[in-house]
Amino acid sequence: MNTQREDCWVTYEGEAGPGAGKHIVFISGDEEYRSEEGLPMLAKILAVRHGFTCTVLFAIDPETGAIDPDTLDNIPGLHHLDTVDMMVMLIRFRELPDEQMKHIIDFVNRGKPLMGLRTATHAFQYVKNPESPYAKYSCEDEAFEGGFGRQVLGETWVAHHGDHGVESTRGVVDESNAAHPVLKGVQDLWCPTDVYAVNDITGDPRILAWGQVLSGMDPNDSPNPDKSRMPVAWTKSYTGDEGNPSRVFCTTMGASVDLENAGLRRLLVNGCYWGMEMEDRIQAESSVEFVGDYDPTAFGYGRFAKGVRPSSHAI
Repeated sequence: MNTQREDCWVTYEGEAGPGAGKHIVFISGDEEYRSEEGLPMLAKILAVRHGFTCTVLFAIDPETGAIDPDTLDNIPGLHHLDTVDMMVMLIRFRELPDEQMKHIIDFVNRGKPLMGLRTATHAFQYVKNPESPYAKYSCEDEAFEGGFGRQVLGETWVAHHGDHGVESTRGVVDESNAAHPVLKGVQDLWCPTDVYAVNDITGDPRILAWGQVLSGMDPNDSPNPDKSRMPVAWTKSYTGDEGNPSRVFCTTMGASVDLENAGLRRLLVNGCYWGMEMEDRIQAESSVEFVGDYDPTAFGYGRFAKGVRPSSHAI
């Protein structure tokens, strides 16, 4: 099949709002955190509530045309990045063909803004084609230390700091950056996913929130006193090969079930405004309510609905 067919992705046209005329591409593709569910909802919110046109891309099985997060080497539609205003990604361990990967790296090198969620810190892993000109972006690269995750977003995969699936995350706003526009109106940050370990962050970071490990999977559980806080959301800059600086927002939260938290939804919506230098348009009371029903799948391997096609995500 032709994997560049338009039914391999979905576009939500922007309605009235501050984002009118701006276009965001969302790249999904991870085997555990159900980005194929979460990113379409985030895109709908930004389109319907804020006016941005949003295109969501998926890992696609080239034989069936269906969404398949276990397909590590095919995300059709990345050519949209050639003309859009921002990129949002939640992907893990992808090894894309050079002709697809080129669109991502060219976008970053143009100095365009981007947002990375959760496993985007280890977005790429080159196993089959270590001679690719893009292999340095692999999360385990030593020369370009930590690859795309560490160099562009600020950190690569380190470890689970919280006990995965047992200890949840309370997001605590950094007091010194509480007035940052991305935090405007953000309250009650909590996610069922655990805190990731972060050693240090590259590129003049500003830590916006810290992840406090809770002793259980309920937002009212007490903190685990034996585990330190880790950065869980930050802004930074990245200057690529062409010398153009990009605004970068990264958070290690972002699974589909994490988006049930209104505080996180607002953080991500605000992060898009900030990335596109629209921070003066951020409103603390703007709507981040779901568009239609949202019943996300619990995180875990093999839990996506096989055979689902991108058109199933229509508003």
